[in-house]
Amino acid sequence: MNQAAGRKAIPVGHVQEALRAASVEVDMVVPGSSAETEEALKTAASEGKTHFALVGGDGTVNLAVNVLLNLDLDEPPTIAILPAGTGCDLLRTFGLPQELGAAATHLATAETYAIDVVTLEGSWGRRYFVNVAQVGAGAAAVETASKITRKLGVLRYPLAFGVRLPRFPMANVTITTERRTYESEALAVIMANAQFFAGGWNVAPRATLVDGILDIQIINANKTQAPVIVPKVIKGTHLGDPSVRRFTAAEFKIETDPTWPLEADGDLVGNTTVSGRVVPAAIHLKI
Repeated sequence: MNQAAGRKAIPVGHVQEALRAASVEVDMVVPGSSAETEEALKTAASEGKTHFALVGGDGTVNLAVNVLLNLDLDEPPTIAILPAGTGCDLLRTFGLPQELGAAATHLATAETYAIDVVTLEGSWGRRYFVNVAQVGAGAAAVETASKITRKLGVLRYPLAFGVRLPRFPMANVTITTERRTYESEALAVIMANAQFFAGGWNVAPRATLVDGILDIQIINANKTQAPVIVPKVIKGTHLGDPSVRRFTAAEFKIETDPTWPLEADGDLVGNTTVSGRVVPAAIHLKI
């Protein structure tokens, strides 16, 4: 349970009550930090546990996936999500409840999806992501949003985007995939494994987590066009805009001049250059 997720901490008793109401038995751990969360996951896995319910948002899921997939487990871990974060966007792709009690009932069933994750590699090391990653203006906005009070919830990202956009540099971008190379001046590149980010923005309406490929979008709008594109991204109608170029790939390398920041699942990771590939069916998601 990540008590730092969302606008304000959810009382432990609320989570316990939701689980009891759903007749779900768990071993509950409430770590005090990310480091303690990592240790709790490693300890549970070493004890042979294979099912992990995460009370938090997309950042909590990202942390758990990065810990568990680096343990070389005998079988893919099963992960469930009890929403307590600002966005919980991964749940939106599957139409799962954003309310704690309704989500808890899904833990009592046997249904799971084997879903893909994506590895990212750069000078900063290797990271996995499950939902959406991006380089460029959107990643810069994530960096700024992390410094804004979480009491603003999903408003933090659009506010941060508006702050960073005017001075953010466009870049010459080269994307190399297993099939071809794309070159363009751009404002951002989005790598979507799932459909939503930023608290409900429908950034990749055609993406799916079970196809072994990534939905990649180059946004080559200039800064004056960006305010027109954003409402379309929120609604998922931007793919027809001439400033958006979309393609799919299982492997990619992104190079930019100048260097751009990179974020994954809402966490700032590092800077370009970045390489990545899809890892099919890496985890089982409880639905």
